[in-house]
Amino acid sequence: MSRFSKIIIFVAAMMAAAACGTNAKIEGELSDAPSSEVVVKLLNINHYEVLDTLKTDAAGKFSYKAAVKKGQPEFIYVFYKDTKVATLLLEAGDKVSVTADTLGNYAVEGSAESVKLAQVEKDYADALLTLSDLSYLSLTAEGDQLDAIKRQMGQVYVDYYRNSVKYVMENNGSLTVVPVLFQHFGSDLPVFAQSTDALHFTNAADALELVYPESRYVKSLRAEAKRRQNIMEIENHLNSAEAIGYPDIELPDVNAQKVKLSDVDAKVVVVFFWTSSDASQKMFNLDFLKSIYEDYHKKGLEIYQVSLDPDKALWAKAVKGQNLPWINVCDSRGAASPYVALYNLSVLPAAYVIADGELVDGEMATEKSFRKRLDQLLK
Repeated sequence: MSRFSKIIIFVAAMMAAAACGTNAKIEGELSDAPSSEVVVKLLNINHYEVLDTLKTDAAGKFSYKAAVKKGQPEFIYVFYKDTKVATLLLEAGDKVSVTADTLGNYAVEGSAESVKLAQVEKDYADALLTLSDLSYLSLTAEGDQLDAIKRQMGQVYVDYYRNSVKYVMENNGSLTVVPVLFQHFGSDLPVFAQSTDALHFTNAADALELVYPESRYVKSLRAEAKRRQNIMEIENHLNSAEAIGYPDIELPDVNAQKVKLSDVDAKVVVVFFWTSSDASQKMFNLDFLKSIYEDYHKKGLEIYQVSLDPDKALWAKAVKGQNLPWINVCDSRGAASPYVALYNLSVLPAAYVIADGELVDGEMATEKSFRKRLDQLLK
């Protein structure tokens, strides 16, 4: 065999190996559904995407190759009509065997992660069934019996939550923790419902990013971890806040020195949220705020301007370039800043007026109306 031929064979073999490495093969059997349709679906964060519709043979067997990138495992589901008959967590190169029935009972071999996920789903289904049975009994119960059922339901929730926390902590680095963290009992009761559960989300995201940095599920988990961290931070702010009539803010100025809103010594403080990336908002500084500040600062007005700019350099350049004389601070978390929720911000710019330590109505609709309000407050 010539050297050229050997190279061609080698390249072909490498291409075949690479192709295998981007697939996961499912060999399934739905014994009580011969010559029937099954649907294979992919979980794309918060919704299913149909990958294919297959037909079982006379023995109820089917086969499918799912596209799975290396380092990016996928949650794959098999449905018979409206019943989910198998849940799989597949990595590139996996070859799994699934035996199932049309009621949703199944067993899987060939994928350790899928085996763990099957147990996760079973435990969750058992807890849901127990709660459903107790809820049904409560419909006709009264008095002490009803109280006892409610206590049982509460205990089921507490036990399941504790077991879920244990699972998440003991399976660090396994993607099977992702569905556990997002489970709900009903539409409005997350299993992980406490604000401090942000720590479990963050720890899980930290561990999984080391193993699966490109996974869509890990990226979604990180986003949820950040959201929950913000909520926890807001609660901590509120719980530890002094008795003041507005949400306090503490952020760094252009010299990286933290400035606290509650430390501003002025009769009237305008809290102004903006972004330096918007040219019209920069013009507002010059056309509106500067003239207001020049006329009222000596009378007791201060401006505490909060930039929600991820790019701190851009913000600092704008502040220095416009020579803004008031207090300027920046929150580089941008839209993820906890102060967005604390001040119920929906659009920028946004302004709030604090007079004698309390939030007051300070409409900034026009310069004339705002000056009139300041005249009243700074008598």
